[in-house]
Amino acid sequence: MIEQYMRACMRDSAHDTQHVYRVLHYAMDIAAHETGSDPKILRAACLLHDIGRAEQYADPRVDHAACGAEKARAWLEANGYRAEFARAVSDCVFTHRFRSDNPPRSLEAKILFDADKLDACGAMGMARTLLYCALSDLPLYMLGEDGAVLDGAHDTQNTFFREYRFKLEKLYDGFFTRRGEVLARERRDAAGAFYGALLREASECHAFENK
Repeated sequence: MIEQYMRACMRDSAHDTQHVYRVLHYAMDIAAHETGSDPKILRAACLLHDIGRAEQYADPRVDHAACGAEKARAWLEANGYRAEFARAVSDCVFTHRFRSDNPPRSLEAKILFDADKLDACGAMGMARTLLYCALSDLPLYMLGEDGAVLDGAHDTQNTFFREYRFKLEKLYDGFFTRRGEVLARERRDAAGAFYGALLREASECHAFENK
């Protein structure tokens, strides 16, 4: 039932059902290295963590984590789950967003946070960010006044390079679990290599204009 509800809520390609399943698989792996997490709460929270995405895309002022937390709680209670279970799942969903002032508190919430963050690391994170940029009509990069490609650190509009420099490049710290941190570091070089190659190719191409 939970899985079917999740599938009905997912819309965009950057946060699709396969993203949800990857987060679930990461979470189960992390949980196997921790002691004391509730697998039922964790599985439900992983499946439902992004069900508020459609509302955020419709209105960027909406926080998908807060919206999804309320949707998850209401749906679980309406479908016969105990209020205590629904609140625990809702709390995990509410705190899973790493651009949030609401850090995860329970072990299940910390595992979900790390699992979701892992799917933004490495090659998968770069690919998902490119999908997000396409959905949002964001360019790969922008040019400076001299016509050279900017590396994202000083972009005056949001670009893929800016997303990398201000978000993806900084993902590898701040994990709540040791297992999450280890898995993230294994993926770091792949993301850096892709960014470096793309920046180099774009820069070389635009340099032809000055020859």
